[in-house]
Amino acid sequence: MATAQSDDKRPTPDPAEDNAFFPSPYSLSQFTAPKSDLSGADYPSPYTGGRWKVLVVGADERYLMTDNGTMFSTGNHPVETLLPMYHLDKAGFAFDIATLSGNPVKFEFWAMPSEDEEVKGLFSKFRGQFKQPLKLADVVKDALGEDSDYIGVFIPGGHGALIGLPESDDMKAVLEWALANDKFIISLCHGPAAFLAAKGGPSFSGYKICAFPDALDAQTPDMGYMPGHLTWKFGEQLTSMGFEIVNDNISGETCQDRKMLTGDSPLAGNALGKLAAKALLDAVGNE
Repeated sequence: MATAQSDDKRPTPDPAEDNAFFPSPYSLSQFTAPKSDLSGADYPSPYTGGRWKVLVVGADERYLMTDNGTMFSTGNHPVETLLPMYHLDKAGFAFDIATLSGNPVKFEFWAMPSEDEEVKGLFSKFRGQFKQPLKLADVVKDALGEDSDYIGVFIPGGHGALIGLPESDDMKAVLEWALANDKFIISLCHGPAAFLAAKGGPSFSGYKICAFPDALDAQTPDMGYMPGHLTWKFGEQLTSMGFEIVNDNISGETCQDRKMLTGDSPLAGNALGKLAAKALLDAVGNE
């Protein structure tokens, strides 16, 4: 939920867990808004073939340990998740939603644009799938292959993407499948941390991407967005894998390198959605 302007930079305790915190009132006033920048979701010739779906891999753990022993109450960022999905939905593509455990997708609901009826409506449309997602291991076992109905995979951002996905063999299998079968890989902000799962597998060396900068992550505790610092730098590790991160700040920038489509932050949610919808529609042609 967006909040009014505040100078209070103290992280807000999360009463559901010991030593866990939401972002401070000040940081929420700076980085959330009651309405998103959703626009341009007009697709006069949407996909109507009924086959192609996008696999959404969500965060299933809420609490991220920081360097001082506090936990950040996180998950997937609603704008980063729902704006790209909104465009892809309007463009005619269906979704399967999965998490590592099969437990519900966790959201940073404090960042939901509370007065944005279109975005809230899309959340309601897929609420059942968010609450009862597929287990990613089952998707890997049963739904991947050369004849898969998935046209690509979407990994939303939010710090929840840092938990579990970078070490997951199932996430690695999905990325290997996408690369081997020329499928789209869509992500933004902290979502590309999931690409670390492919370490030691097929080479993503040379791919250009946008991602949330490590340097900015290091600054967010100063304003109480997080209650402590991250214990590792995902951008640094992506660079060591051979990825080239093309942004050093956040401005809503997106990047397309072959079939990898990425954005730098929540500011890129709408633009990434438009980029992805157009790319997928171009790929299916007249199907």
